[in-house]
Amino acid sequence: MADNIQYAVDANGVAVITLAFAGSRPNTWSEVTTSDFSEAFGAAVADSAVKGIVITSSKSDFHVGADLEMLSRIGSLTVEELFAACRNMQNLFRMVETCGKTVVAAINGTAVGGGFELALACHVRVVADLPAIRLGLPETQLGLLPGAGGTQRLPRIIGVREALGMINTGKTIPAKKALELKLVHAVVPAAQLLETAKGYALKAELAVQPWDQKGFRIPDGDVHSPKGFETFAGANSLTLKETWGNYPAPRLATHAVYHGMQMPIDQGCKVEARNFTWLARSTSTQNMIRTLFFSMGEAKRLKTRPKNVPVKEYQKIGVLGAGLMGHGITYCTVTAGIDVVLLDMSQEAADKGKAAVAKILEDAVKKGRLPQAKAEEALGRITTTASFDDLKDCQLIVEAVFEKREIKNEVTKKVEAVIAPDVIFGTNTSTIPITGLAEASKRPDQFIGLHFFSPVEKMPLVEVILGAKTSEATLAQSLDYVKAIGKTPVVVRDGRAFYTSRVFGTYLTEGVAMLREGVNPSLIDHAGRLAGMPMGSLTVADMTALDLSWKIINQTKADLGDKYVEHPSAKVFEVMVGAGRLGQKNKAGFYDYLDGGEKRLWPGLTKHFPTAKEQPSVEDVKRRLLHIQAVELLRCMEEGIVMRPQDADVGSILGWGFCPFYGGLASYVDYVGAKTLEAECDVLAKKHGARFEPPATLRKMAREGAKLYA
Repeated sequence: MADNIQYAVDANGVAVITLAFAGSRPNTWSEVTTSDFSEAFGAAVADSAVKGIVITSSKSDFHVGADLEMLSRIGSLTVEELFAACRNMQNLFRMVETCGKTVVAAINGTAVGGGFELALACHVRVVADLPAIRLGLPETQLGLLPGAGGTQRLPRIIGVREALGMINTGKTIPAKKALELKLVHAVVPAAQLLETAKGYALKAELAVQPWDQKGFRIPDGDVHSPKGFETFAGANSLTLKETWGNYPAPRLATHAVYHGMQMPIDQGCKVEARNFTWLARSTSTQNMIRTLFFSMGEAKRLKTRPKNVPVKEYQKIGVLGAGLMGHGITYCTVTAGIDVVLLDMSQEAADKGKAAVAKILEDAVKKGRLPQAKAEEALGRITTTASFDDLKDCQLIVEAVFEKREIKNEVTKKVEAVIAPDVIFGTNTSTIPITGLAEASKRPDQFIGLHFFSPVEKMPLVEVILGAKTSEATLAQSLDYVKAIGKTPVVVRDGRAFYTSRVFGTYLTEGVAMLREGVNPSLIDHAGRLAGMPMGSLTVADMTALDLSWKIINQTKADLGDKYVEHPSAKVFEVMVGAGRLGQKNKAGFYDYLDGGEKRLWPGLTKHFPTAKEQPSVEDVKRRLLHIQAVELLRCMEEGIVMRPQDADVGSILGWGFCPFYGGLASYVDYVGAKTLEAECDVLAKKHGARFEPPATLRKMAREGAKLYA
C-alpha cells in the first residue's frame, strides 16, 4: 500500500487517502493499485476514530482509469473472468458508497473513465478551479462502455438525458460545466480544495447516496415517463444517425441505462457488467483499443524515433507560404510557444496569412479553448515577411507553397542560400515524391516530407515522409517538431502520393468510377457512410475540388508517360470540369450547394451518367469501397512505403477517418481475413479491372494464413 497510497488521519478524524500510484505516469487502475486502494479504504472504514474520508491525488491528474496492462489483457480473458473483474470493481465502489461514512472526492486534476467512476461513487465531489481539468466517461471512444457503475450512477445524479449525452459521445467536460449540471457539489480554488473536502467529510448526514434512500426518483423523470420515452426514442435515433449502425457501444450503453434505471442499482450494475463483457470481447473493440489507445499513444510518444539523436527543442521556425496550409501550420506552431517567420511572395500576402491566424485564435477564445492572453501572445510570435533573408535564424523550415514542382524547387534554393547548415527543410506536399524534390537541395539528407492535413488547426495527423537520402537525425528532429506542436506523426517512405493521399484517393475514385458505370449516386454516397466512412465518395470529391483531381490526373499522366494507366473515373472528372462544375468551392459539383448549408444531387448527373436499371446491393458497394483501399494499402506495404501496420491504422483513422470500429485499414485486412479478401478481390478484378488484383503480399498471406498483426 505504501508504494501507491498515502494515508493520514487529521485531528478532526478525517482520513485522507491520497492516490500516489508508483511511477511517473498518472494514477490508473491495475490489480495492484486496486488492491492497495481497497486495503487503505478498508482501514479507514474499520477505524472508529475516522469520522469521514477524503480521496484525492498527489499527481496532476486525479485518476485516468484502467492502465495499459489491464486494457491489454481484456482480449485474453474468458467471459467468466472478464465479468468477474467488472463485478469486482463495481463491488469495490459500492463499498465506497455504503461504508456508513461520508466519502468526498477532492478532484485536483482530470478524472476520466474508472477514475471518474470512483468519484461518482463518493457522496460528495469537490473540484479544483483549474481550466485544464476534464471530467467524463470516454469509454465509448474505445468501443467500450463504463464498467464500474458509470452507466448507473451518472443518470441517477444528473438525469438520463444529460447522462446519455456524456456516455454515448464519450465527451469530457470542464469543472464549471459539471457544476452547472449538479454533477459536482463545489468548484473551489486549488489551494482550498482539501480543506473544503474535509468540511464535507465531517457532515455525517451526507453518508448515504440518494439512490440508496427510500423514495428516490431519477432527476429528469423515470424511464416510462413522457420525458423518459422521449429521451430514449431520441437517443436511439441519434445513435443510429451518428454511428450508422457500426458502433455497438452507444447502443449497449443506452440499453444498460434503460434497464438499469428500472432496477435497484446493484441489479443495474449487473446489466452494465454483462454489456461491458460482451463489448470487451468483440473483435472490433479489441482492434479499437489496440489502435486508438496503444498505437495512437505510441505514435504520440514517438516510440519509433531514432534513439541515438539528441532531442531538438525549437524556438523559431520558418513557414513558406501564408495560404490555407501555411497559416494553419503557423497557428499550431505559435500556440505551442514557438516563434514563426511567415514568408510569402509579398508583404501583403504574408500579412493576410497572419490575419487568418488571428481569426482562428479569435474563434478559439470565443469557444473557450484558449485564454485571451495566450492568443495575444501567440499572435505576437508571428513575423511576416517577403524577404528570404529573414529566415536566417530559423531552426527548421516548413515549406507550404503551391503544389507545383518548379515553385517548390525555386524556394528550396532560395532558402538554402540563407539558412544555417544544420537546418532541416520540410516540405508539405501531398503527392509529389520527396526524393525528386530533394534533388533541388544541396543537403538532401536534411530534406524531409511533412504532410499536414487540412484544416491544419483541427486535423491531428502529420505524415512524415522519408526521401531516399533523408538521415536518421533529420527524421528524429522532425518528429520532435511534430510532437512539440501537439500533432500525431506516422512515418512512411517515399512514393507517389505516399500513403494517405494514395490510399484515400482510391475511395474517392472508386465511387466516381461507379457513377460512370451507372450506379445510383445516392447509393454510392450512402453505402460509403454505411460502410463506416465519414463521408460518401462523391461528397469527398466535391470537397477536395473536381478540378484538383483532374489536374492530378493530368500531372500523373505527364510524369508516368507510357506507364500511365487511365482510371475509369478520369472521364467523369473531365466531363464535370468541362461543364464548369468544380465542386463545393463554386457550389457546383456532383451536388448543388444551396443557401443555408443544404445540398442536393445535381439533376444533370443523370444526363451525363445515366443510372442503370440493375443496381448492385448496398453490401456490394460497401465491399468495393473498402476492399479497394485494403488492396492499395497492401501494395504500399509491398513497396516498402508503409512499414508497420500500426502506422497504417493510425494514419488511416486520423488522416481520412477510415472506419475506426475496425481499428483502421490494416486491422480491416485482418478482420476480413487474407483468404476471404483474396477471393473477393479476384471476383472484383474480373468484373471491374486490374486495380482490384490481389498483390503478391496478399496471395502469400492467404496461402500461409498470415495476418498483418502477428
